[in-house]
Amino acid sequence: MSEQSNLWYFQDVDLFNVLCPHKIKSIEERHEFNHFKKNDFIYFPNDKAKHIFMIADGRVKIGHYTEGGKEVVKAILGKGEIFGELALTGEEVRTDFAQSMDEDTVVCPMSIEDMQALMADDKELSLKIYKLIGLRVRKLERKIESLVFKDARTRIIEFLKDAAAWKGRKVGFETMIPTKLTHKDIASLTGTSRQTVTTILNELKESNLINFDRRKILIRDLDKLK
Repeated sequence: MSEQSNLWYFQDVDLFNVLCPHKIKSIEERHEFNHFKKNDFIYFPNDKAKHIFMIADGRVKIGHYTEGGKEVVKAILGKGEIFGELALTGEEVRTDFAQSMDEDTVVCPMSIEDMQALMADDKELSLKIYKLIGLRVRKLERKIESLVFKDARTRIIEFLKDAAAWKGRKVGFETMIPTKLTHKDIASLTGTSRQTVTTILNELKESNLINFDRRKILIRDLDKLK
C-alpha cells in the first residue's frame, strides 16, 4: 500500500479511534457530542479557530464563497474524518465554512490546547497529523491545477480514480467505492455541472467502464479508465 493510501486509511479510521475525546480519560468527563441538522453550519468564515473536529456520524461539507457569492466546495468528509485541522498550523480565524450534509450529523470537537498536549506527548501522532495536513494541501493544489488545465471529463475521471485510491475496495478485478455522493456533490467537487457529471457517468457506464447506484460506484478496470 502506498504512503498516500496509508495516510488516507489513518485519516478514515485511526484518527477517530485515537482522538475522539470520549476515548481519552483526561478529556472524557468534560466533553459532549455536538449534533447538527442537515444544512446547519458548524462554523463560518471569520469564526475563531479554537477547535478541530471529528465526525462521529454523518457528512460535512468544507468550502468557501467567492466575492460573487458562488459556493466553492473543497471537500466532503464522512464518518471518522477530521476537519478544522489548520488551526494547528496557526490559523486564528476560519477561511472556510463547515456545513452538515445529513439530518443527524454528530461531531466531536477537541480544543486546540488539548490536541497540542496530546501531540506533545506522542511524537508519532504529531508526525501523522502534519502528514495529513500536508496531504490535504497537496490534494487542494492538484484540484486547482485540474480546474485550470483540464477539461470536465478528465476532472471527473480523476475524481473517480482518487476516490478509488481513497476509499475503494477491490472486488476481483473491479474496484468498489462506497459513497453517498450525489451527482450534484461530484459536480461541486470537480467544478462542473450536475448535468455534465450525469452525462459523463452515463457515457462511462454505457462503455462498461463503470457502474453505479445511490450507494456505490463500481470501476470495472482502473487501467482502462482514461
